[in-house]
Amino acid sequence: MWRPPSPVLAAVAMGGSAGATSRYLLGLLFPDHAGGFPWTTFVINVTGCLAIGVLAGVLDGHRVTHPLVHPLLGPGFLGGYTTLSTYADQTRALLVDGRWGVAAAYVIGTLAAALPAVWLGLRIVDRLR
Repeated sequence: MWRPPSPVLAAVAMGGSAGATSRYLLGLLFPDHAGGFPWTTFVINVTGCLAIGVLAGVLDGHRVTHPLVHPLLGPGFLGGYTTLSTYADQTRALLVDGRWGVAAAYVIGTLAAALPAVWLGLRIVDRLR
């Protein structure tokens, strides 16, 4: 028997749809050039990680939030906005094209920027408290 999705699943789906749409529109506005450094995806992933840090900091500091805020914004919007699959596929394409240096810079640069971005997001929230 079919049952309607739970409110949590609906929140993740709604947030994910909005996040993926945002990422898609940014890709249309700022298209990456074939063989070049994928700046748009890089910026999306790094800003998404910064936002994840901010969200985690805000939600950790506020025990009384609506139970759908985290699923809507975390795995929903930010999960749809950031993209591991595009990151992996763009890296693969760079390697296939023989752009080893660009691929290495992309892989290392994304990790080197994204992880500190989460930390920075957490610190921003701490400073604002």
